[in-house]
Amino acid sequence: MIRKLQAVALDCADPVRLAEFWAELLGGRVVKHPEDPDWVEVHGFEGTPLACQRVDDYRPPQWPGQEHPQQLHLDFDVDDLDGEEQRALALGATVLERSDQLRPEANWRVYADPAGHPFCLCFH
Repeated sequence: MIRKLQAVALDCADPVRLAEFWAELLGGRVVKHPEDPDWVEVHGFEGTPLACQRVDDYRPPQWPGQEHPQQLHLDFDVDDLDGEEQRALALGATVLERSDQLRPEANWRVYADPAGHPFCLCFH
């Protein structure tokens, strides 16, 4: 039986830069592994650790396009959607869609991290 999800790994060109983005956004810390500089983790926040792994010739996913389709995205609960959006943008995220402004029932907005991975900030 599987006991626990150990990490969620994100492919990227620069694992340190991407890990720094996620650590700052999530209030975590960057954990480097000297034996494997192509694998950098983010720990110290509530939830499963994130890992950022260097991939040669990395190409970011496109959302909603499908030339390089996303294979997963991350959803994060927030208490202040506007405030957390401003923090994410200041750290290097980009807005992909303000879903809550397009559909009245939507309680999320879609962003891309600096490596292009889609993620959502969700207000509950």
